[in-house]
Amino acid sequence: MCCRMIGFILFWIAIGMIIALFLMNNIFLCICIIIVLLLLGYNMFCR
Repeated sequence: MCCRMIGFILFWIAIGMIIALFLMNNIFLCICIIIVLLLLGYNMFCR
């Protein structure tokens, strides 16, 4: 239960980072964080 909640939260943080991508200067770092958060969120939520 807790792992699914953390995965769900990480997924939506990644969605927020995609929105923030338009505001940040360092695009490469932002894309790396988005990919990591999406993968972690998906794996934790669907496990």
